[in-house]
Amino acid sequence: MQALIEGIGWGLFLTVLVGPIFFALIQAGIEYGFRAGITLGLGIWVSDSLFICLMLYGFTYIQEVVALDGFERWVGFIGGVILMLFGIGTFLSKPPHINYEGQLNIEKKNPYLALFTKGFLVNTVNPFTVAFWLGIMGNLGGKTIWGTNEYWLFFAGIIVTIVITDSLKVMGAKQIRKKLKQEHLVITRKATGIILFIFGVALIARTWWV
Repeated sequence: MQALIEGIGWGLFLTVLVGPIFFALIQAGIEYGFRAGITLGLGIWVSDSLFICLMLYGFTYIQEVVALDGFERWVGFIGGVILMLFGIGTFLSKPPHINYEGQLNIEKKNPYLALFTKGFLVNTVNPFTVAFWLGIMGNLGGKTIWGTNEYWLFFAGIIVTIVITDSLKVMGAKQIRKKLKQEHLVITRKATGIILFIFGVALIARTWWV
């Protein structure tokens, strides 16, 4: 039970951090609704699950790769460029149209694949994600009394907490959408694009010049 509680605590810590993932979730929930926001969240959760598997079964190898000269810089640069491209694309594209009944007219027949991919990439290319999971594994290194069941309970607590809190964020965004007009969607999308672009620039600056 202690392992599960600690996992929930780490999940809550991760979910209160405001980063590009937070703004991407809110934008998806406002513009396309709950299912679309959950689809983007699914990409994030799959990414986190893959990190967990890598940490459990390849922690030593991951440490060696991260320790390579220039690894953090190049991951930061690639991640920053991807975030900047997402930001530019979000800023320049148009949000779905709200009809006279307040419902969304989505021109794209299936935006879900793009949303899943966006969630997966935004989470995966973020060096903070790698640092977060490495920090967790470093913390677990001192828990020699834990067995396999405790480790799985710990990571299950993290993932379940992230899924629940991200879903609540999307639900909140959907409720906000009911009070928005078309011009508000435009402003929201452009603001999200600018924020993602700034996060990308900051990521490159932090890994190359700080």
